[in-house]
Amino acid sequence: MDKIPSFTIDHCRLKRGIYVSRKDSVGGEIVTTFDIRMKEPNREPVLHNGAIHTIEHLAATYLRNDEEWKDRIVYWGPMGCLTGNYLLLKGDYTSRDIVDLMRRTFRFIADFEGEIPGAAPRDCGNYLLHDLPMARLEARRYLEEVLEKIQPENLEYPE
Repeated sequence: MDKIPSFTIDHCRLKRGIYVSRKDSVGGEIVTTFDIRMKEPNREPVLHNGAIHTIEHLAATYLRNDEEWKDRIVYWGPMGCLTGNYLLLKGDYTSRDIVDLMRRTFRFIADFEGEIPGAAPRDCGNYLLHDLPMARLEARRYLEEVLEKIQPENLEYPE
């Protein structure tokens, strides 16, 4: 079998950032898949399961309610390797196009207080697996260390 494109990225050189993972044509529309990389692969501890689950709930809720972008959100969800998330948007975009959206999203998570949306037995398949304090910490770290100081090497995959 052919290796899928995301497995051809040099994860040993990949930094935290926002990357265009792929662009697909679906029903005459372009869908852009973003790699929202919160951890340097194989060089730092991955996101804790409870934290990434909470980040998923909060980011998905925020994004699907964002006045500017809500009609273009296709999907937000965690990577299996627990180093970040995927965001799928209807439309043809670059990484730079969503920097402000990601800043707002991660600021929302970093500052969130209260009940986690969708974290009840009726709403979630693993409602006990949440960690709001750790999600807030990881979101703030990503926001302050990456998103607020974004550089070209955080927006394009290493060659």
